[in-house]
Amino acid sequence: MSKAPTAPELADGVLAGSRAHIARSITMVESKKPAHREIAHELLRLLAPHTGGAVRVGISGVPGAGKSTFINAMGSRLVTEHGYKLAVLAVDPSSSRTGGSILGDRTRMGELAMLDNTFIRPSPSGNHLGGVARATREAMVICEAAGYGAVFVETVGVGQSEIAVSEMVDTFLMLHAANTGDSLQGIKRGILELADVIAVNKADGANAAPARVAARELRMALKLVAGESRIPAEVLTCSSTTGEGLDEVWKAIVEHRQMLEDSGSLVARRRRQQRQWLWSLVRNEVLTLLENDPEVKAVADRVEDELDGESTNAMDAANAILSAFADRAVLLKA
Repeated sequence: MSKAPTAPELADGVLAGSRAHIARSITMVESKKPAHREIAHELLRLLAPHTGGAVRVGISGVPGAGKSTFINAMGSRLVTEHGYKLAVLAVDPSSSRTGGSILGDRTRMGELAMLDNTFIRPSPSGNHLGGVARATREAMVICEAAGYGAVFVETVGVGQSEIAVSEMVDTFLMLHAANTGDSLQGIKRGILELADVIAVNKADGANAAPARVAARELRMALKLVAGESRIPAEVLTCSSTTGEGLDEVWKAIVEHRQMLEDSGSLVARRRRQQRQWLWSLVRNEVLTLLENDPEVKAVADRVEDELDGESTNAMDAANAILSAFADRAVLLKA
């Protein structure tokens, strides 16, 4: 078995743009092994000064909106026509029982995957709340340090994933498709409030007219939910098949980020995201300690058996686990 690379070795490779080192680094930050986490923490400290300049875009959408196809078309255009280096972090749904993941996004991004200035990383979401991979934030840091000027995060598109992604990107793009029935059906008010740009995809052929109708209805809906405190998201139509409208969607994304920069909101947003990342890390580490400490695990196994036997209740069982964890934390600190 090969020896694990050190944090400085990984950092040097990432800063040099080595795809192998980028992939290995992301694997390291995704790992739950304590030794790997130590390396990951040091690696992120070394890379942090080299980050912050990328355009960070979260991409979500209703089922059938064509997220991966859109990323393939948009990404290919950014790389070949606009000179971007693009990283795509595509979060796949994982089995809650086995942890297995489809990881099929790369096959739907075939054209983009063949380009030299791209890096595509499908990551299983595991059981992280919202479907966003636990280490997505850390993966973004690695890609930025490697010189990728744009980072796309494609969400699973279920539950709280949109909220989780909006807390780590500059611009949140929601994709919609006019051929999915009622144009507003299935879109929650909270998602409309999160969106910075909305693109009605598949606006070609027979779908062109319905797409324009859907865009008009979305603009009306946005006026109702935005209120006076927020500028409504720009609503556009596009086609990932013909490429029509893609330049306008990217222009809206860039202009939104520029507006954040000019107003000082980008700095405030990044600071707020750092605080959210802080507490996300704390929660993850506490949960890891809870799950891995042998004495806490022994108490958990015991109270689970008692719960099955109806000799205790969930509240008392939880208190027993937390008390055991608190006791262990005191001993470890001493």
